[in-house]
Amino acid sequence: MSSPLDQADLPLFPLHTVLFPAGLLNLKVFEARYLDLMARCVREQSLFGVVALRQGPEVRQANEPIDLERRGVVAEVMDVDSVQPGILQVRCRGMHRFELRSTEQQADGLWVGDARMVDDDAVIAPDPSMHGTVRGLVNAIATLRLQSAVPFLEPFHFDDAGWVANRWCEILPIPMAAKQRLMELEDPVVRLRLVDEFLRSKGVVS
Repeated sequence: MSSPLDQADLPLFPLHTVLFPAGLLNLKVFEARYLDLMARCVREQSLFGVVALRQGPEVRQANEPIDLERRGVVAEVMDVDSVQPGILQVRCRGMHRFELRSTEQQADGLWVGDARMVDDDAVIAPDPSMHGTVRGLVNAIATLRLQSAVPFLEPFHFDDAGWVANRWCEILPIPMAAKQRLMELEDPVVRLRLVDEFLRSKGVVS
């Protein structure tokens, strides 16, 4: 069954990164296809999809093969700053996950996809056994705040297993492919448990 949010021609922004719901994404935009996209998003208050690249460059190159992940996250533009002519600094917020049923590249190089929206995580409190991982995130944010480098959007939701798992996934030093698989998991409790196991294996949480 289709969701009202499904979109047959969702503009895509392929990146060598994985965006998570409620995540913060900073973009430096200079290619014409993406400058036009950002202008349209601001003008129409529309959304675009961020999808990770399995293969290929972020910047358009002739005859370079591109392979996109099938799941990504819809993003909304929060604010735009024109630092110099032809270059935009854009802050975006991750929204809903989606699955691509098909993709097509337009003449200007912009990818669009037939996207089916994936249900948002259920809001579930972290199990008491995960409280060490929750406290670890609280402490990490406090440390980053002292460095004026908090990479997360407020408000914080430490009582939400999916939110805690997603924020850890964004800062953990793990391969992009692993982050992609974690983002795709539809059970936030399982996602947080996997994060917890990783942190314990590295001695970050005891």
